[in-house]
Amino acid sequence: MDAVRAGQRTDQLRRDANASHPALPSEMPLDMVEQSLWLSSAAANQLPTNPRLIWLRRALVLGGTIFLTAVAACQMYLVVTVNGPTVLQAIVLVLYVALFAWIAFSFMTMLIGFVLYVFGRSSTLAIRPEKPLPKLTSRCALLVPTYNETPHRLFARVQAIFESVQLTGQIAHFDFFVLSDTTNPEIWIAEEREYLQIRSRSLDRGRIFYRHRPSNEGRKAGNIAEWIKRFGGAYDSMIVLDADSLMIGDTIVRLVDAMERYPLIGLIQTLPTIVNAHSLFARLQQFAGRVYGPLVAHGISWWHGAEGNYWGHNAIIRVRAFAESAGLPTLRGPKPFGGPIMSHDFVEAALMRRKGWAVHLAPGLGGSYEEAPPSLDAYAIRDRRWCQGNLQHIGVLSAKGLHWVSRLHLLTGIGSYITAPMWLCFLLLGVLISLQAHFIRPEYFAPGFSLFPRWPTEDPYRAALVFIGTMGILVIPKLLGLIAFVVSPASSTHLRGLIPSVLIETVISGLLAPVMMWKQTVAVIQILLGKDAGWSAQQREGLSIPFKITLRRYSSPTGLGLVLAIAAYAVSLPLFWWMSPVIVGLLLTIPLERLTSSAAFGRAVRRLGFLAIPEERTPPSIVDRFDELTTNAKPVLEEQSQLWRELLTDSQLSTIHRDLLSEPRLVPRGQIDVDLVVGLAKLDQCTTIDEALEILTSSEKRALLGNREAFDGLKALQKDQ
Repeated sequence: MDAVRAGQRTDQLRRDANASHPALPSEMPLDMVEQSLWLSSAAANQLPTNPRLIWLRRALVLGGTIFLTAVAACQMYLVVTVNGPTVLQAIVLVLYVALFAWIAFSFMTMLIGFVLYVFGRSSTLAIRPEKPLPKLTSRCALLVPTYNETPHRLFARVQAIFESVQLTGQIAHFDFFVLSDTTNPEIWIAEEREYLQIRSRSLDRGRIFYRHRPSNEGRKAGNIAEWIKRFGGAYDSMIVLDADSLMIGDTIVRLVDAMERYPLIGLIQTLPTIVNAHSLFARLQQFAGRVYGPLVAHGISWWHGAEGNYWGHNAIIRVRAFAESAGLPTLRGPKPFGGPIMSHDFVEAALMRRKGWAVHLAPGLGGSYEEAPPSLDAYAIRDRRWCQGNLQHIGVLSAKGLHWVSRLHLLTGIGSYITAPMWLCFLLLGVLISLQAHFIRPEYFAPGFSLFPRWPTEDPYRAALVFIGTMGILVIPKLLGLIAFVVSPASSTHLRGLIPSVLIETVISGLLAPVMMWKQTVAVIQILLGKDAGWSAQQREGLSIPFKITLRRYSSPTGLGLVLAIAAYAVSLPLFWWMSPVIVGLLLTIPLERLTSSAAFGRAVRRLGFLAIPEERTPPSIVDRFDELTTNAKPVLEEQSQLWRELLTDSQLSTIHRDLLSEPRLVPRGQIDVDLVVGLAKLDQCTTIDEALEILTSSEKRALLGNREAFDGLKALQKDQ
């Protein structure tokens, strides 16, 4: 009986606490002015947090890239100019030099990262995870923007992070905001229900808040900007997370402390580790990111210095610095190049640096996690959006006042997609030259008078040397990553199956590379032709798509592989074998997509001990806690009518929904909210909520949910039936 009474008292306390804590705090606005890209605004030359002789570090990276590229260019020139280059050979030479420079640049960064990671062990901004936690004096908001995500998984992450911060004993310095741009009405309702549940489960309910925007104007960047304009004045810093992010309290406290110690730092980016990978595709990304990612991160942090970059999440930002310098302009012209900036993070970092704020990467901090797309299909959909966003940066490159390293960030983002059609052209031209040499009779006498014939010659030794050197630049970083992983203290007890894992990752990633090249090439062409990618919700959980859809989406690269196979075999069997990695990858695109997207196959690989990382064999406590919460959570998979009834009959849920609705949106004169008007008209013809849900479209439901009077009408309809 005492236990029952205690449970009743706990339930009552939870109800009272939910009633006493509003879903949003009092507003404290902060101006966020839209920046101009074309007004003169010179970047500060020096920042106190920049390493001494930073110019020498950059000279080493760029000088090494130029040297390697020059050597490769000379050798390739000698290969294609034995008898004087043709037009096709000249184009191949130009493409080769540009592509080699790209991989040489990455090679130099990773080589330096290897040296630092294995021998350096330096800590960025004196952030030392082994030291006791510092005491904080400032206020920080943790922001979790969401757009049609799975609600119970989203709020499980929020609770896991909240509890981890509580364990530091400094929760009083933090508030949590879930910033919803969700457009699906059922997910919207489920978010509010999950929000009430997390408040009832948390020990300090007055620090978790939820806000839903009536429209997702400006997308994620607009979501953050809207929060700053309403609440930003109350906080010194903000940590921006994605819907799949996790970050331990220790890391969060150390980030805030670094912002307090260095008043001219505007942003510190962490290096997230991929976790919770189930499908084979996700496991490949998880393993590659853990083995090779730290080397890249240490390398770029070393030469970026205070001119670092922002990846859009798992980073801490000084609110005032962001508000005064990172308000994004709308690019001129129509979509896809004009309109709101999609890849906002690179531009925000560049604008902050232009205003004199330092931007740093802290690769050695740890405690920062994210998830990976579960399939090639999900990755390609996200990558298409990123491609458009990065190509938009062509219109930002010439902005006035940007630091040259910031321009280099933008340029590398563009190059990461432009190189795909360049690789495809390089391959096709190589095959075309081979076909030309095989089937077209050579000209033994040049135009005009000549005493001697011009015999076709070739230099197979030099060509083989160029091929081996290029492959070395591509393969050596993987060996460096393997060595660094072996000597890392965190992985010293997790080496079983490491060599087979590296081989599996190398082979499958190599087979997937041609289809990604094809997908990115198609994306670039579509964007150049004016096709907009839109903004769809990101797929984070593995969903099996019908085979017919896979066949339709991946028949083109399969066809390309067949054409290349026929062309190469027509020339010679050696050429066919030389091109076989590309040909096989393209021909196997469909079975590879099906195989790598399989969670069952991914779990089988894990049971065999392959593609495992230390964080998987010994999971961080926050990952374990998230898994526990999602296992025990009630997934929102009910009939939609059940979800709506809960909203309309549960007094707490309906009250908080109505209170969170913004004031009615003013519609311009002469225009009407068609979805709202039609939805209200349909509602008048219904006698039950089930009948209404059956005839209302998703956009009409959303319009009714977002209007107080319409919502009252829905409640009345539920009450009358």
